[in-house]
Amino acid sequence: MSVKILADSACDLPLSFYEENGVTLFPLKVQLNDTEYEDLVTIEPKDVYDAIREGQVPKTSQVSPLLFEETFMKMAEQNEDGIYISFSSELSGTYQTAVMILEQVKEKYPDFKLSIIDSKAASLGYGLIVKAAAAKAQSGSSKDDIQKDIEFRCQHLESLFTVNDLEYLAKGGRVSKASAFLGGLLNIKPLLTVEDGKLVPIEKLRGKKKLLRRVIELMKENGTAFENQTVGISHADDEDTALEMQKSILEELKAKEVYITSIGSAIGSHTGPGTIAIFYQKQK
Repeated sequence: MSVKILADSACDLPLSFYEENGVTLFPLKVQLNDTEYEDLVTIEPKDVYDAIREGQVPKTSQVSPLLFEETFMKMAEQNEDGIYISFSSELSGTYQTAVMILEQVKEKYPDFKLSIIDSKAASLGYGLIVKAAAAKAQSGSSKDDIQKDIEFRCQHLESLFTVNDLEYLAKGGRVSKASAFLGGLLNIKPLLTVEDGKLVPIEKLRGKKKLLRRVIELMKENGTAFENQTVGISHADDEDTALEMQKSILEELKAKEVYITSIGSAIGSHTGPGTIAIFYQKQK
């Protein structure tokens, strides 16, 4: 590829994707049982979900600044051109750290052409953007065309998700305690979205079936040209629900493809088990 694509593990794509598509991976860190792991590389999501069910509270941290520096320096030395698409700056300090390290590298290599784009997205919504960028890079598209496509997809991405217990997100400061209070009461299921990179609760529905039906309704209202797009579903140890959603989206919305992945250890440490997230391109 003339343009190298870089991404971090918060995009919840499988490790095989990076290896098969020549995409550089920056793993986030997960701390569990006094041990630090690299998301996607040295820990499995199931390990995190089982630990949470047992009452443990995993912690996460951003990508290693040293890894950024080593990767950027090597690319600069080899005169490589690239685009790093990052996890939302509103949910992690990874984007800001990458920008800082890039500025330092450019002091030595002022002609280094790496671009860094804040996806303002998370999980597979972010992953779909990375997948599309990698495909365009492999097809020989110019850097300018790839960047324009990334920016378009970031601006038009819609994210809908539900969690079993909002308390997990509240503990990590991802939603307010007030929003978390109603999470587990009377089978109330929260429906959230991402606005400008931040998690925002939008509705609370009683029961899983009503919530999943509401997701389809919102997709019909806000989505566009499903027959031409790939819809993403990521789940936290709940493949049955993900498959149920996949069937509904294919049957009712006639989506071109519905791609399913597991929510990784870093994201899953904050959402907890049972989370279901749906990502698609919305109207302008």
